[in-house]
Amino acid sequence: MIDIDNQTDLKIPTSDIEKIAKSLSSKDIDLLIVDNAQMQNINLEHRNIDAPTDVLSFPFEDMDMAPLGALVISSQYVKALSHELGHSENDEFCLLFIHGVLHLLGFDHEVDEGEMRKKEEEVIKAFNLPESLIIRTLK
Repeated sequence: MIDIDNQTDLKIPTSDIEKIAKSLSSKDIDLLIVDNAQMQNINLEHRNIDAPTDVLSFPFEDMDMAPLGALVISSQYVKALSHELGHSENDEFCLLFIHGVLHLLGFDHEVDEGEMRKKEEEVIKAFNLPESLIIRTLK
């Protein structure tokens, strides 16, 4: 199950992200959708980076009954990226969701040797989505 707290006017593709989440983990996920100002505050507080970003992942530490973790997604990034790349907001939301969940599962594209990119590509193809940011930047 995904516990969604949408603090914006963005429509969330709930059934799509539920399917994606179930394909990756049986654990619950907390999901917060915010605007860029809120995202910047969260990014500054938790990563000491004073700028908004598209998605943040906060894994919960090894507690068997706890949710997998929490994701924060910027609605403004979803809208801007979908427009810039010519696909739907739902598709972009799903791409950011996949990226965030993979981080919750312990993948880290900044230090791995392509494992996250490979897994992300596999999930994207399974759900017939456009290329994600991590895949687009590697071309």
